[in-house]
Amino acid sequence: MKEQNSQSTVVSEANSFEASPSSTGENVQRHWQGVVKRRSFLKGLGIASATLSAGALLATEGNAQDTQSKGKLSKGDAALLRFAAAVELIEADLWQQYNELGGVQGGNPAYMAALSNLDGDMPQYIADNTDDEISHAAFLNAYLISKGVEPIDLDVFRTLPSSQATGAKDIGRLTNLLKLNVDLSWYTRYRSGQNPDLGAHFKGPFFIKHEPAIPLNDNDTPPNQPQPVPPQTPQEARMQAIANTAGFHFAFIEQGGGEPVSHAGIQGDRP
Repeated sequence: MKEQNSQSTVVSEANSFEASPSSTGENVQRHWQGVVKRRSFLKGLGIASATLSAGALLATEGNAQDTQSKGKLSKGDAALLRFAAAVELIEADLWQQYNELGGVQGGNPAYMAALSNLDGDMPQYIADNTDDEISHAAFLNAYLISKGVEPIDLDVFRTLPSSQATGAKDIGRLTNLLKLNVDLSWYTRYRSGQNPDLGAHFKGPFFIKHEPAIPLNDNDTPPNQPQPVPPQTPQEARMQAIANTAGFHFAFIEQGGGEPVSHAGIQGDRP
């Protein structure tokens, strides 16, 4: 019944265009006004992309122009930006854990070597991503404060344990890299001619379940052991497996990192 109603609405709208040629110009004008409002919000935010995906920001409509003139954010825009800030803080937490152990200034040489076996630039990649996520969260919270909106603070939720391996800080965490699940269905999806938007489902080559992506402790993986390719000892193999899990996790983050913010964008600028 809903589908029939939807179809009849489309037909009705199509007929209305045929019946009234001037409606085309009116729709163009209305669409242009929406674009102006969205650009007004972007200008007030002071950045065109950076943290939020383009889809999330461009979905912002409604009273953005009015709220900007008052120097305030609408409830919808404030909620969108606070959600984005929370996402950035969570991402910053997991990258900080990787950075402490395997970044350019990482404190675990064996882990850094195992990551470098995957790509020689991996420590730099980790350090750069960490800096990016920290700056994104700081920018969003600073902007919220400038608009009189309460910033996001997730410190009360930092209750998960940290790695006990050399290089890791013994502080509470928001994310758990000690027992990680990684869905690899993206690997199959990008090689398929089928469209997930049309209902296609994909199964990855394998699923990583409850495996560490960072060293657990020095007994499990000594921090100063060599990391030859291929590994020669069980502990070297263990460390390389941990680094491999991290590598798959990096790819998983990259292919899906923008989705939560993009999906939240449909709520932008709603009271």
